[in-house]
Amino acid sequence: MDRRAFLKLAALSSMGLACTAVPALARGIPAKNFPGGGPGRCFTPPTGVIRIPVRDLFKVGPGPSSSHTLAPLRIASHFRETVAGLSPDDLTRAARFEARLFGSLSATGQGHRTDRAVMAGLLGQQPETCDPKVMDRLADPQGRFDTVINGRTFAVSQETLVWDAVEHSYPYSNTLVMRLLDAQGQVLLEREYYSPGGGFFLWKGQPEERRGEPVHRFAGMTELRRVVEATGKSIPQVMLENEMVILGQDQAAVNAHLDLVLHTMAAGVDLGLKEEGQLPGPFPFFRKARRVFEQSKRLGPGDAFLQQVSSYAMAVSEGNAAGRLAVTAPTLGSAGTMPALVYVLQRHLKLPQKALRQGLLAAGAVGLICKTNASVAGAEVGCQGEIGVASAMAAAMVACATGAGPEAVELAATMALEHHLGMSCDPVGGFVLIPCIERNAFGALKAYNAALLARSEQPGQHWEDLDRVVAAMLETGKALPQPFKEMGTGGLGVTMVDC
Repeated sequence: MDRRAFLKLAALSSMGLACTAVPALARGIPAKNFPGGGPGRCFTPPTGVIRIPVRDLFKVGPGPSSSHTLAPLRIASHFRETVAGLSPDDLTRAARFEARLFGSLSATGQGHRTDRAVMAGLLGQQPETCDPKVMDRLADPQGRFDTVINGRTFAVSQETLVWDAVEHSYPYSNTLVMRLLDAQGQVLLEREYYSPGGGFFLWKGQPEERRGEPVHRFAGMTELRRVVEATGKSIPQVMLENEMVILGQDQAAVNAHLDLVLHTMAAGVDLGLKEEGQLPGPFPFFRKARRVFEQSKRLGPGDAFLQQVSSYAMAVSEGNAAGRLAVTAPTLGSAGTMPALVYVLQRHLKLPQKALRQGLLAAGAVGLICKTNASVAGAEVGCQGEIGVASAMAAAMVACATGAGPEAVELAATMALEHHLGMSCDPVGGFVLIPCIERNAFGALKAYNAALLARSEQPGQHWEDLDRVVAAMLETGKALPQPFKEMGTGGLGVTMVDC
């Protein structure tokens, strides 16, 4: 489909799906329609308020994993800052760091460069500017690297890491216990950190962060739609107003971060389409984004477009697998899905920056709803929480950026997520290679198709809604056996191994 045809469809569709012209989506099929009255329980849309800003959802950092690389780097950096705040007497007694990894961090951390990330954070590297060359040097098993904190020198090495129990009783699968020890091994400072996905981190006893209270209160899409209908504002307008208040920033500052995200995504595609060769891993795995893109030039328009979208997604995912900077959208394992369609909106449809920002804000709303009411961590709910949510976010972005109203935005996100339900997270060898890179391509294609299908729907005739599908994702994720949640000990993580 060329740009003129797509924009014509967008204009016609948005006219038919304006927020005041179409009845709200159906909210559940009546139990009386089913033999025996249905499954015997009813769904209630989530209530409350999301206080997480979009800025925290879209974070820039090194790959290959947001939960296993970016979050541990942020955790170690935070612990370093905490150590720097100790009294001179306590710091004088300190001799070394210790980082104990539990759960999925222990099971697949080496494949995700968790060891390098922790060491980089302790050495003072920051996520947004982390040098990939530094991360590469930290792979040396014999290397010892010095860092100075308030005049006190500490050595950081592979011996700093302890790969602890995979099965544990901590409240989050991805748990990292950071310690500062004296020369006798006595603990001077200990903090229990958690990586819940998407590059976020928490710690035990964490005080509540003081931020502004959102202007518009919602916890799920049902409430967000009510806000939109009551105020007459679009989803991006609602998200922008909340963002400014929560962060205490003006619109220019919010737009600056959105522009950084869009630039990082597009730059990842540009760079990935130029690169060839083998990616780091325990088995030979070669880049193919450039080859797929070049081959697309010899195909017909329809097939060429599909191949190009796939090549864009794989370009970013391959760069992420190599440890380059990418954007959590919502995770680094799914870092290629949204950039593929950002690239389409920029380079194929030639949309203005304002439309791209609005699409990004709509995608942020979907991502925050999924994170708040389920999870975006493969270790918690499987790959449906990573590629599935990324696809939903990308679908919402495309629908919104091309002028669709809130009904189409929700429908697009709903359909994209619905058709990823049940997807396990089963990385081969614990590396973000198989099946992660190709899954980003399929997630992008599903997202684009969902945005098109949403425009063809009669919203009042479509039963599924986002809140119910998010609830189904959480229930499905809880039912997935642990080997299928980023452990690398089930599914492809097992069947791909030739003994």
